[in-house]
Amino acid sequence: MVTTQELAEKAKKAVMSYNVNDSKAVATEAIANPDVDLVALINDGYSAGINEVGVLFGQKKVFLPHIMAAAGALTAGMDILTPEIEKRGGSVGAGLGNVVICSIEGDIHSIGKDIVAIMLKVAGFNVFNIGRDVALKDIIAAVKKHEAVAVGTSALMTSTMVGQKTFEEMMVKEGLKGKCLTNVGGAPVTQQWADEIGADIYTESATDASAKFVAAFGDKA
Repeated sequence: MVTTQELAEKAKKAVMSYNVNDSKAVATEAIANPDVDLVALINDGYSAGINEVGVLFGQKKVFLPHIMAAAGALTAGMDILTPEIEKRGGSVGAGLGNVVICSIEGDIHSIGKDIVAIMLKVAGFNVFNIGRDVALKDIIAAVKKHEAVAVGTSALMTSTMVGQKTFEEMMVKEGLKGKCLTNVGGAPVTQQWADEIGADIYTESATDASAKFVAAFGDKA
């Protein structure tokens, strides 16, 4: 009988080779075996694979299309595993709290924040990816609805970055600042901008986001 670790190695390889079919095959084999630890499979296999690709991306050894392809393979496996985990009474990514993530009002880009959402989910968060071009009032509403421990906004254009500043002001006005950490990211966004507007966390990549969010909330698991 195949072990969890053997399947994890296959899952990691599938993600790192961008192979959707192999990813699905591993997940399908896993759910057919009640002895396989599905959460461990995600952490040691799928998550480990996307993290490795993320490191390579940071080293400029692979590029955005590779990240997207790896994320596609990861998602293919997760789509099979998540319902089975829930059926068994477990959960994926609920341990560290709820996170709301979106592209800010006026910004239709979604690739970057979609990868961040995946990375945060496999890191242990319950992620509510509420889309792109999301009105500021709707982000606030989502934070309240999901009792989010953190909210991330992505801005890929300098013209939409100003919305992040307005959002920070709205979080203060609504009494949410201090209860919910704010995260900003996106190509033109910098640590200086985050400091200027009062954002709690600046992240420059999906792997950076995963590391900083885990550092912020890991002791609460």
